[in-house]
Amino acid sequence: MQKDKQPDYHPVIFRDRAAGYAFLTRSTADSAETLAWDDGETYPVIDVEISSESHPFYTGKARVVDSEGQVAKYERRYGAGGRDTGEDPTI
Repeated sequence: MQKDKQPDYHPVIFRDRAAGYAFLTRSTADSAETLAWDDGETYPVIDVEISSESHPFYTGKARVVDSEGQVAKYERRYGAGGRDTGEDPTI
């Protein structure tokens, strides 16, 4: 009986060009492009479109949803009649 072979798990550089940020980690991903790292070794490099350095959630630049403004906009458009008054409609 032949055992399943595990994928090659090796050091890889992930690079976010938009943020000018790169980090070295281990992955099964591979690339023909290589890059020299600070330790003098050369590793495969994988370019990513977004990382923790450029994602709005992690950078603190995420949009804040103005829920109170949305409620006011709804009430202006449809009136306050659709709001729950807290009363039991079956009584």
